[in-house]
Amino acid sequence: MLLDLRTIYLAGALTCVILGFVQLFAYATGRFERWPLWWGLSNILIGLGLMGVGLRDIIPDILSIPLANTVSWTGYLLILFGVRSFAGRPARPLLYLVAIAAAAIPLFLWNEPEGFAKRVVLVAVLVMTCDLLLVREGLLLWRRERLASGAILAALFAPTVVLFAIRGYLAATGQLGTELFPANDANQWVAATGTTFLLLRGSALLLLAAERNRNMLVAIAQHDPLTGAMNRSGLERAMARIAADAGRRPGRLTLLLIDLDHFKSLNDTHGHAAGDRILQLFAEAARSELRTSDILARHGGDEFVALLPHMSAKDAVRVANRIRAAFARALADWNGTALRQPTLSIGVAEGEAGSDQLEALLEHADEALYRSKRLGRDRVQIQIRALAR
Repeated sequence: MLLDLRTIYLAGALTCVILGFVQLFAYATGRFERWPLWWGLSNILIGLGLMGVGLRDIIPDILSIPLANTVSWTGYLLILFGVRSFAGRPARPLLYLVAIAAAAIPLFLWNEPEGFAKRVVLVAVLVMTCDLLLVREGLLLWRRERLASGAILAALFAPTVVLFAIRGYLAATGQLGTELFPANDANQWVAATGTTFLLLRGSALLLLAAERNRNMLVAIAQHDPLTGAMNRSGLERAMARIAADAGRRPGRLTLLLIDLDHFKSLNDTHGHAAGDRILQLFAEAARSELRTSDILARHGGDEFVALLPHMSAKDAVRVANRIRAAFARALADWNGTALRQPTLSIGVAEGEAGSDQLEALLEHADEALYRSKRLGRDRVQIQIRALAR
């Protein structure tokens, strides 16, 4: 069945323009950064470019051929610019301007009907390059931010790399003809499928924003805003994940219960601002000595918990002492000797990742912590009682 490509182009153009204005309205609310602006403009430009192409032979060629393709290419580049902006990657506006000019010059030079094949090859190469870069950006978002929509974005841009490669090959070998809308062309499905992917990808961009916002809300709900450590809710969820993972990788789980010695008196004497900074310094020092798989949580005002999966109590004691030393260095760098330096008392408890509950580990670590305080504070004590059921 032959497809009416002109209608497909015009319908796709209208949809892109509407989607672009929706994204611009989202940006106008002031709730987002600049990336909805770039995405909205990109969709509008692609829509206007498609509209110009769809009106080929109806409006002047200068509008429907070089100008329409240049506008579409600018819209494509704005998608890349917007995704990179969303990912927090550096903007290189001069590079994008050079890319626009490099495409526009030959498009205007090849405006005559005999230049159809050359224009198709050029546009195919440009779009393939842009789509490959977008696939890379999507995969980076998936890997770095755990955004599943980044993988979806990559999956939606990857097929068009192949489609435009086919279209470029057909044009280069003379199999595409010399007109965009011939009366009979069995290869029209390539361009039609590419237009469909354009519309699907607009939704994937919105999915990226929605997923990141959800992840940010979850992170806010599970983390202490002052120190960045997890709160009790986050700690319980982390414990549940560790227990679930133990079904596949059984092993030991060690818990550190950490208390800042003399923190209350220091807070009362020097004020809450100094106390808050000391808590932040501790969290930074602790994270510097923990593995990426370890969990740090704020358990109370000046009490913290560290979960160390697949680590014995003996090794955890060494980690605890490294945290004590890192905290002392951080305090010295920040305050010197202007105030009494708080120290750390740490209780260590070891159990089985899959069978021991958080409350049981906390109870035994608490016993070790108070033994540390009774012995004079500023030390690490281990609960030697076996926790395995």
